[in-house]
Amino acid sequence: MSPADLDATFIALADPTRRAILARLASGEQTVMELAAPFAMSQPAISKHLKVLEHAGLVTRGRDGQKRPVRAQTEPLKAATSWMDDYVRALEASYQRLDSLLEALQAGPTSNDPIN
Repeated sequence: MSPADLDATFIALADPTRRAILARLASGEQTVMELAAPFAMSQPAISKHLKVLEHAGLVTRGRDGQKRPVRAQTEPLKAATSWMDDYVRALEASYQRLDSLLEALQAGPTSNDPIN
C-alpha cells in the first residue's frame, strides 16, 4: 500500500460519521438514502462522506436499475491493519529487548562479567 493510499484510508477513518457508515455497510450494501436515514444530516452531506470513503477505496458504488447501492471494501482495511501490525511487532520486539536488559541489570553482575 502506497503512503498516499494509507493516508487516504486513515483520513477516511478519522471521522466518526464515516466509521458509522462503514459499520452500517458491514451488514450488507445499502443505498445512499438508507445510509442517510439514521444521521441528522442531508443526503448531500452523506454523499460527501461517501466520496471520501470511495476515494480511499473503502466503498464502491454500483448500479442496480434506479438504485445506486454502496458496498464496503475490505482491502484498504486489511492493508492498514497489516501496516499497523508491522509496527506493533517492531515495538513489541523493542520492549522485549528492553525488558531483557532491565532484568539483566536488576540481577546484578554475574561471574561471567569481565568486571568481576
